[in-house]
Amino acid sequence: MMNRPPVSELAEKAGSRYLLVTSVSARARQLQNNPEALGNRKALSVAVEEMYEGKLTVTPNREA
Repeated sequence: MMNRPPVSELAEKAGSRYLLVTSVSARARQLQNNPEALGNRKALSVAVEEMYEGKLTVTPNREA
């Protein structure tokens, strides 16, 4: 269970919980292709940290 950073704060940064989950999971998949960037940390943890620190931003795709 993730306690820090709080999910509510992350959801605010992303815009919604849905965008949070999709953005962080996409970034985690990218990180898995680059094991040097992870060290011995998990890809999902790194992606969540990037979102919390503002290194990962969400740009919603608005298709007409």
